[in-house]
Amino acid sequence: MCDWLDQRRRFVAPVEAMSLFVRSTSTWAVFRGGAWETGLLRGDALVIGGEQVIGARAPAIADPAGGATVDNEARTAIDAILDALREHGLIEI
Repeated sequence: MCDWLDQRRRFVAPVEAMSLFVRSTSTWAVFRGGAWETGLLRGDALVIGGEQVIGARAPAIADPAGGATVDNEARTAIDAILDALREHGLIEI
C-alpha cells in the first residue's frame, strides 16, 4: 500500500483487518488471510430504524409434499418463494 505524507510517498505493508476505501469502485477493501477482500460486508445483523431485518441464516425449510388436498398453484408459488430465499442465502439449502 502507498500513501502520500510529508511531500513523499510512503509504502506500508498491510496488516490483518486493515481496511481502505477504494475510490474507483466506491467500496471498502479489507486485508484478511493474506489477501485483499473487496465488496463484502460482514456482520451479525442488519438493523434499519432500530429493527433487525436480516440476521443469521435460518435452517432449511422442506418443499411442500403430501397432504390430503394438493394445490399445484400454491405449491408452485411456495417452491418459488423457498428458491428465492435459498438463492439469497437467507435459509439453508
